[in-house]
Amino acid sequence: MEMLSLLADGFATSLSPLNLAIVILGVTAGLFIGAMPGLGSVNGVAIVLPLTFIVPPSSAIILLAAIYYGAMYGGAVSSVLLGIPGASTAVATTFDGRPMAQRGKAGLALIAAAVASFVGGTISVVLFTIFAVPLADLALAFGPAEEFALVLLAFTTFVGLGGDDILKTIIMICLGLVLSTVGLDLISGQPRLIFGDLPGFYSGISFLVLAIGVYGVGEVLHTIETSKSAPQVTPAKLTFREFGDGLRQMNRLWKTMSVGSFLGFFVGMLPAAGATPASLMAYGIAKTTSKRPETFGTGNIEGVAAPETANNAASTGSLLPMLTLGIPGSPTTALLLGGMVMWGLMPGPMLFIEQPDFVWGLISSLYTANFAAVAINIALIPLFVWALRMPFTVLCAMVLVLCIVGGFAPSQKMHDVWLIAGFGVAGYLLRKADYPLAPLVLALVLGPLMEKSFRQTLIAEQGNLLAFVERPLSGTFIALAALFFVLPLLKHVRGKEKKQVVTPAE
Repeated sequence: MEMLSLLADGFATSLSPLNLAIVILGVTAGLFIGAMPGLGSVNGVAIVLPLTFIVPPSSAIILLAAIYYGAMYGGAVSSVLLGIPGASTAVATTFDGRPMAQRGKAGLALIAAAVASFVGGTISVVLFTIFAVPLADLALAFGPAEEFALVLLAFTTFVGLGGDDILKTIIMICLGLVLSTVGLDLISGQPRLIFGDLPGFYSGISFLVLAIGVYGVGEVLHTIETSKSAPQVTPAKLTFREFGDGLRQMNRLWKTMSVGSFLGFFVGMLPAAGATPASLMAYGIAKTTSKRPETFGTGNIEGVAAPETANNAASTGSLLPMLTLGIPGSPTTALLLGGMVMWGLMPGPMLFIEQPDFVWGLISSLYTANFAAVAINIALIPLFVWALRMPFTVLCAMVLVLCIVGGFAPSQKMHDVWLIAGFGVAGYLLRKADYPLAPLVLALVLGPLMEKSFRQTLIAEQGNLLAFVERPLSGTFIALAALFFVLPLLKHVRGKEKKQVVTPAE
């Protein structure tokens, strides 16, 4: 009953005129951001982040969460109409969404994506509400040693569960940790890594500057290089008859959407997983369990519903460890985490005690955003078709201007603008070399927390390193971290053994 009471108080916050308008604005902006090829939720949140200083902190986070939510819906639009995923989270949607559009069923595919997203979002928000308080209560037992071990676990899950090159992932984590130490020492106050006594580095490297650089400017440079010519947009008209037919067809897919929702939510909670693997896993399960698996890839509506439920459920699931433990479950939630820290809201179990109005206002806003997203998504389908005809050159110019203004506005220092340019070029080059950017952002955000908790533990325990494994919770986390770290090595050894067994038989 207490949970329902807190949720009711949250709705009083999220349904205030300002926050309701912010949810609608954020969802609408997110839908267009998600629909534009090359943008996606990560870049959208990074670009909009500086603009949120004009509203109160709680409204700012609600806006960013609404953009995140809307972008997850919008990713399906370009997947269906262009055959180009708006973001990696919508890759699996193109497998059947694009063939449906080419067969004249673009409207039906977009309805299926919107309804599936709504179902996945609704189920995951309910699960979020149920699990948030118990997980926060568990986290109250955390001390500095547990915090350090948990951050270490977050990094090793990127190594063990991430699909990227292991060595490159480790390099990016280390680079992020190095960048997080720029500025003044936490304890002694001595300057470190200030690159020839440059005054701008005394305050450290802003998370906002790095995010805008690598995800905004870097993405623009990559898009300019890869988009040789604008792809053709498939026309999509939406009639009431087609809408009703779509709802009837979706009603028969309750099993697929339920599996995708639960799978997406729990995969989204893993710090290195997120919506992309969740959507691909859901697509694979739907194909495996289907009575007609051969129709997948040729325009099966089930192949649109499965990944869309999973990626929207995963986006909500990734918010849970961020709020309760301070550990983001995806690159976008890493940006949200950085935004909360900038506004003085420290994610973790104490947030539920010290800022209950903010926490439950944010949770209730997810319900509001879910209803707003499905209604606006379906209503604006003709507008999406028009907007996607915008030349890439115009879109890239708009994004670059937003990046420069957004990076300069908070600090009003040209130092940050030059850093954004540098990080933009670096992000572009790293992307060309297939280096993952998410571990870099995560390490910059969590680096200060990791250093602080590590040094606090050593000071309290008089330099005893065994303190990290002697405490039950931190010892468990470090054991799991060690397991995730050696997991790729075990897979490599097992793969070699299989090759040696197969070779003699040939």
